[in-house]
Amino acid sequence: MNTAAEARARLCDPAYEVSAHWLIDEAGHPEALVDEGARAWHAGAGQWAGLSDINSHSIGIEIANRGDHPFAAAQMNGLETLLRGVMARWDIPPARVIAHSDMAPTRKGDPGARFDWQRLACAGLSVWPQADAPADPEAFLAAARAFGYPDAPAGALLASFRLRFRPWARGALDGWDAALACDLARRFAPNS
Repeated sequence: MNTAAEARARLCDPAYEVSAHWLIDEAGHPEALVDEGARAWHAGAGQWAGLSDINSHSIGIEIANRGDHPFAAAQMNGLETLLRGVMARWDIPPARVIAHSDMAPTRKGDPGARFDWQRLACAGLSVWPQADAPADPEAFLAAARAFGYPDAPAGALLASFRLRFRPWARGALDGWDAALACDLARRFAPNS
């Protein structure tokens, strides 16, 4: 949506059958739209770490941004403050802070390539992979799925992974994609 007002109108209109617990406006102010203890309809169909009903297992946060421009510092500051509280209230580890594009790689692309995931990771509110050398590209799919990504087609999974962790990368799956996915799986897989 172009503005927080437009997003709020959509999220609060029963005709659209979509909602979120929180909406962060252009100035970084969070607005509660659905009580955190209630189910919101922000995620739609998708999976993460073996869960298929993401709406019943998550707190949905929407940020007023068209997705094709950087997120304002005020919005990131507001998100960090909100996330700290949500994560503390619900005992959510940083590895389980995900994007719509992570849990539904074949149909969602938000928050998009301009979202600063590395900043959230530096603040302890998400995770960021580390790798010193490329790995066998064949390891990518299994590692990405072990980290939590759903069983989606390889191309969609790679696009979603890169959207979050390597938005500048282009072309075929490579050893750096694999190395980063392997690191995430090693350090943050749900059963590790």
